[in-house]
Amino acid sequence: MTSPNQPDPTRAVYVISVAAELAGVHPQTLRNYERSGLLDPGRTAGGSRRFSDVDLARLRRIQELTAEGLNLEGVRRVLLLEREVAALRNELLRREHEHREDLDEIRKAHRRDIVPLNQAPMIFRRPPRR
Repeated sequence: MTSPNQPDPTRAVYVISVAAELAGVHPQTLRNYERSGLLDPGRTAGGSRRFSDVDLARLRRIQELTAEGLNLEGVRRVLLLEREVAALRNELLRREHEHREDLDEIRKAHRRDIVPLNQAPMIFRRPPRR
């Protein structure tokens, strides 16, 4: 969630020439990445591409991977795997939180069941007669 003072990073505001200049690539490169399924910019009612800050961050990641020697298919697979890893981490964190809550409830229940020794009922038996 963005605050009123911070712009929404998913808002598609950059035209292709500005996005290309910010990324240091030719606009045709952005079109190629879109055709390859690596980028999915927003579109205006007239069909013009608009890129968001999130798109630009993804573009920087694509550039990092291609600079390391990956082809576009390799980049696509890496991005897919990174998305899956992020989703799995989020699921793991969610489940850890749920388990912590469950454990806290169990501990609270056990604390309620524990009776201090000085309040526990005592059963007295008479010592055996001799």
